[in-house]
Amino acid sequence: MIYREATIADIPQIQFVRNAVKENVLSDPGLVTDKDCEVYMTEKGKAWVAIIDDKIVGFCYIDLIGSNVWALFVLPDYEGKGIGKTLHRIMMDWYFGKTDRKIWLGTDPGTRAATFYRMQGWREAGWHGKELKFEMERSDWVK
Repeated sequence: MIYREATIADIPQIQFVRNAVKENVLSDPGLVTDKDCEVYMTEKGKAWVAIIDDKIVGFCYIDLIGSNVWALFVLPDYEGKGIGKTLHRIMMDWYFGKTDRKIWLGTDPGTRAATFYRMQGWREAGWHGKELKFEMERSDWVK
């Protein structure tokens, strides 16, 4: 398993992973463009990938400007192996190494993702549209 910062060349495989998930499925895959992915990884924040046998099996994006976790997804066949938890740790360590600002994310309610975020120390903070909103303070992460 290799974890590394994502590059623009990774975007096609990242898009494949994003569109292969079983939860938090995009109603229209065209809503998240390759350009969006590029902007989030080069201008707004950073992205990382998890690789097994030259194949991206998970990725995450964090938006430093908007104080938001934009994405964290793992291919269904690779769930439950600690990949999401490691990607989460990498991005949160990076984020709180850069700022003390509270961060937020949204995910569908009643999903394994919502449970995952609770287990990582996120607190429910209402709604963001139809998604459950979670927040985390630096003090919740760095103990």
